Amino acid sequence: MITSDPAVAAREQLLRLLAAATFLIFFQAFMVAPLLPRLAELFDVSVQAIGLIVPAYLIPYGVATLVYDPLSDRFGRDQVILASLLAFVGLTALTAVAWSLTALLMLRLLTGLGASGVVPIALALLGDLFPFHERGRPLGWLFGAMAGGMAFGSTAGVMLEPVIGWRGLFLGVALLALLLLVLLLSRRALLRGTPSRTRPSDQAMLGGYLGLLRSWRGQRTYGYVLLNAVFHSGVFTWLGLYFNWRYGLSEVEIGLALVGYGIPGFLFGPLVGRADDRWGRRWLIPLGLGIAGAAAVALALNLPVVATALLVTALSLGYDLTQPLLAGIVTDLSPNRGQAMGLNVFTLFTGFGLGSLTFGWMLGLGLGTALLSFGAVAFLAAAVAIPVFRDEVHRARVGSVPRPAASS
Repeated sequence: MITSDPAVAAREQLLRLLAAATFLIFFQAFMVAPLLPRLAELFDVSVQAIGLIVPAYLIPYGVATLVYDPLSDRFGRDQVILASLLAFVGLTALTAVAWSLTALLMLRLLTGLGASGVVPIALALLGDLFPFHERGRPLGWLFGAMAGGMAFGSTAGVMLEPVIGWRGLFLGVALLALLLLVLLLSRRALLRGTPSRTRPSDQAMLGGYLGLLRSWRGQRTYGYVLLNAVFHSGVFTWLGLYFNWRYGLSEVEIGLALVGYGIPGFLFGPLVGRADDRWGRRWLIPLGLGIAGAAAVALALNLPVVATALLVTALSLGYDLTQPLLAGIVTDLSPNRGQAMGLNVFTLFTGFGLGSLTFGWMLGLGLGTALLSFGAVAFLAAAVAIPVFRDEVHRARVGSVPRPAASS
């Protein structure tokens, strides 16, 4: 967005820096997924055992957001984002010296706990900086950065590991994150946002979480965030193993096969956000679930490797048409956006971790069975989403006044 207004220009620059930080965090989170066979060999453990490093990061990440978001409402978005990014820098660098599977698991767990204050608070900050009817585009930027980080992290992970080693990957991410930390420090005033300066009691915070889940709108939104996260993480985490087992691809070839995941969000995330702002979420969310389900079912078939690589891109499009739109609803559930977004990211990353664990367990039943099962669940969720989200229309188009935060 080109503008002559200095305040708007500064806001846009901050948006891009937050998107870059989001990209790096998701890059680091998922660059290990296609390396699971290689890391299993290096640490002399089974693929299922080394696969635990994915949920070891994702589940603590989700749990910790329940602490960071209320803190951001009390003390300011800037303090939590900057402190969490600093923790991400240090712990990511330390991961490069892990000497055993146990040490690697512990460092992944600590990194998940430390890094989880950046993305959710950035999402809450967008709620402070952008009115509801304009949030689709900035949310599209951040969720596009998430999808791009997942995709390019997976691709770069397997393609760069033979050159710089897995330890070099972690060190490189830490250095880039340190640069972003310095740049964000220079924009700290805008980074503060407008959180509440009250200091609610623990009982009040618990009541706030329960309040978010009492409304039908909150229940359906968080329920779909969880379901969608389980589906996408389950399928995506094991795609590297899928291409290795089914097609015998090398590490570089796996990276090329996975590069399509994230392209729709990375290139078209803001456009998806604009479509959301214009037409509402009632059609786009079911469409995204249906596309993702179809991609998972098709991956279970014996198709040429080029076709399956294209299906990876379709899978990504399904994510881009669902998760950013659900996050947009979350920012409108409560005036306390930090707490609402904290519960969202808790649900999202818990789902990511559970999805990885569930799909890994289902591998014992067969790769095709796991893909067909996940695809069937996505199809069912798409059908149910049509009536469930029927009232999620764009307010400006229907001329309605903003609904109360707790209403459905």
